[in-house]
Amino acid sequence: MPFAEIGPIAIHFPSRVETNEQLQAEFPEWDMKAIGEKTGIQQRYIAEPTQTASDLAVAAAEKLFREQSIDPASIDFLLLCTQTPDYPLPTTACLIQQRLGLRQNCGALDFNLGCSGFVYGLALADGLIRSGAAKRILFLTAETYSKYIDNDDRSLRTIFGDAAAATLIEASEESVVRSFQFGTDGSGADTLLVSDGGARAEADAIKPRHRKRWSSRLYMDGPSLMNFTVVAVPKLIEEVLESAQLTRADIHLYLLHQATRKMLEQLQTRLELGDEKLPIRLENYGNTVSSTLPILINDMRAEGKIQSGRENLLIGFGVGWSWAGCVWRDSWLDRTLAR
Repeated sequence: MPFAEIGPIAIHFPSRVETNEQLQAEFPEWDMKAIGEKTGIQQRYIAEPTQTASDLAVAAAEKLFREQSIDPASIDFLLLCTQTPDYPLPTTACLIQQRLGLRQNCGALDFNLGCSGFVYGLALADGLIRSGAAKRILFLTAETYSKYIDNDDRSLRTIFGDAAAATLIEASEESVVRSFQFGTDGSGADTLLVSDGGARAEADAIKPRHRKRWSSRLYMDGPSLMNFTVVAVPKLIEEVLESAQLTRADIHLYLLHQATRKMLEQLQTRLELGDEKLPIRLENYGNTVSSTLPILINDMRAEGKIQSGRENLLIGFGVGWSWAGCVWRDSWLDRTLAR
């Protein structure tokens, strides 16, 4: 039986960079030094007003095709994870299929999931490959959360950045992505939401959990998200390890969704792990939602931190509430290094 393998990854950021220094000059009353220390973010990339998630996703895919000499005709399924689609309909993945020149007998779908989306997408890709429905999948994550955030929103503007990642998922003889575990608790929907723009009437829409301090369309209750995360993630890790019949000593790297430094440091403390085991890499990108994990994997590969034959954990968590994790061994990198 074939299994899914995480192949090469290409990252695309918008050209506009927004630094903490620029925000400090724009808003002298903001304490950007304290904010930077709390979030761990010093800059983020922001999409132009006319630039959408599909634009970023197409650029990432074209970069992947170019750098890895991939024939677009070899792609037989396209998965797009985004919470900022171009339109309510049609499906953004269909638009991307046409723009990339993928063949017409290629499957294409969107799924709306945020910070856990990369792990969920791996599970979808693994299912498609195991069933024989696909052999070579283009998995795109793309977000432009900045379009939901007002310029004067100190809470959100300093955290979220825009980005896209293109990941090639191929069939492998080895089960190198395995032991998927998932979690869902819709009672947390009121802690991170955009309640307008859908079919639900405004009068019946979900209300923010607490008083809305900013006028942004996006609302976030940071303390509630923190409380949820420090309980759900350690439990999820134990469930993944138990499913894989592994112990914590077997895990080389704990690769977690890059939310904020404060949240990741809380998890490091709970899990008794340091930076060398649970890396934090969001200083130059911000929280890019569904793209944080592929960006992190790409960085770890470039830094030589991922070791041959070692097991790693991939953990996503956040909006929904939704969380997901799996075990991953980088067999593609092994083959690349052996060439």
